[in-house]
Amino acid sequence: MKKALPIGHENYIEIISKELYYVDKTLLIKDILDKNGKVNLFTRPRRFGKTLILSMLRSFFEKDIDVKGNVRDNSSFFDGMKIMQAGEKYVSKLGQYPVISLSLKSGKQPNFEMAHQSLIDEIVKEYERHRYVLLGETLLESTKEKYRLILERKAELTAYAKGLEFLSACLREYHGKNTIILIDEYDVPLENAHFAGFYDEMIGFIRSLFESALKTNDNLEFAVVTGCLRISKESIFTGLNNLEIISILNNDYAEYFGFTQSEVEDMLSYYELNYKLEEAKDWYNGYIFGNTQVYNPWSMINYVKTLCSDSKAFPKPYWSNTSSNSIVRELIEAADDNTKREIEGLIAGETIEKPVHEEITYADIHATKDNLWNFLFFTGYLKAIDKRFEVDTTYLTMKIPNVEIRYIYRHTILEWFEQKVKNTDLSELCKAFQEKDCIKIEDIITNQLVETISFYDYAENYYHGFLCGLLKACSGFVTLSNRESGNGRPDIIMKTSSVRGMAIIIELKVVKDFEEMEGGCLQALEQIEVQQYEAALYKEGYRKILKYGICFYRKECMVR
Repeated sequence: MKKALPIGHENYIEIISKELYYVDKTLLIKDILDKNGKVNLFTRPRRFGKTLILSMLRSFFEKDIDVKGNVRDNSSFFDGMKIMQAGEKYVSKLGQYPVISLSLKSGKQPNFEMAHQSLIDEIVKEYERHRYVLLGETLLESTKEKYRLILERKAELTAYAKGLEFLSACLREYHGKNTIILIDEYDVPLENAHFAGFYDEMIGFIRSLFESALKTNDNLEFAVVTGCLRISKESIFTGLNNLEIISILNNDYAEYFGFTQSEVEDMLSYYELNYKLEEAKDWYNGYIFGNTQVYNPWSMINYVKTLCSDSKAFPKPYWSNTSSNSIVRELIEAADDNTKREIEGLIAGETIEKPVHEEITYADIHATKDNLWNFLFFTGYLKAIDKRFEVDTTYLTMKIPNVEIRYIYRHTILEWFEQKVKNTDLSELCKAFQEKDCIKIEDIITNQLVETISFYDYAENYYHGFLCGLLKACSGFVTLSNRESGNGRPDIIMKTSSVRGMAIIIELKVVKDFEEMEGGCLQALEQIEVQQYEAALYKEGYRKILKYGICFYRKECMVR
């Protein structure tokens, strides 16, 4: 029997105790101790193992005590792991510290009041987890009373804003050792607040929470904070001089988030799926952290699990179902002509070069178009393949990492286009078709082509789908695509429900030169006649039948 894959499992001890498949990342512990950073901020895309890493750190360092004061030994969960062969200097740290572990992902709520209360709930849970400190004799009674008020949610709001600092002081008093603080998904409430409209209120609370816990906290051993984006030091980490930021541009710790090539090869070999390596590489590889290339771990685990059930299963965009695509949508909806051309180029496999600004805020997202490209890069929708430094700015050459991300762009663009068509009044287009106004048809279709983003290299099936999307908005007509009629298949047929109305036959052509457009239209009309596309419609009872030859060249349209 093969080990089960840990889909949905983010707790280290649970994964090890249930003997699920685990990719050993425990040497991160050695690197953190060696580098001795006081406050370490790791920024990585969503679903790249940040939560599991923090759970592993907590399991290793924490002196685990239940609410009754009983100590639990976690050492067995690290038997056979790489950290246990790293030397006594590191192994001696196992189970030696009090640990505060806080996730901010619950702060994703529709308004500030709900988000604020959700974060307070998380703080209270951590107080409950360390309730055993009330059993100690070293804490003053006044300190215990303050602790109880927080537990019972009767404390003033400022007590929760400074809740991590006070809890670490209580733990230091009980254990006689400084506290390790682990904060997961610190930017989730900020991203949510930006899109929901209460960014300033949320940033005030997070700033107070962080400043007290990480800036002026004498009881802090070290801290690890994770998130998707590096938020400006001025807005969150004001005056925090002991902050070390490890983004996807850094070489340090690069191999610990995501799966390396050798780790993927080992996984596929374990499940006897070696023959799927190239497919996995095309779909889920391509992310570059520092100088290390990694696979998306969430997608790889889901991909392998699917193959274990069905060896003939096709790869899927697993990441698109878990990650917020709001930033991609914002880029597309706000795109000017230059941005549209750049997106089209990226989807076609081309690159773009943009300046990179690591210290930005969500409030800055629309300040310049460059900021949106920055967000796409740091959130995993683009990868850097080259960089250069000019004057005081770093410029990155970027492209789409893999097939999975290209799918997300295409799918998001299709959704955006379909929504845009629904919100556009196309009654004039329908009227123009009925009135044989070819010039007006040309103008409307060309304008729509200019407005949208193409990603099929201007092949005929792209224009076919595009035009069908527009014509479906024509009320009073049924639009049929590639249906059998006469001796062949016309590209598009529009017809009224009653045969007393009219039917419209449309044949499309695509040319490689602007000068060939007129000929393309005539060729389309000739095909309609030669193939007798109107025969089936005439047999149905339609007597008013219009025939159109439409030719496309890039984003130009000609109608005859």
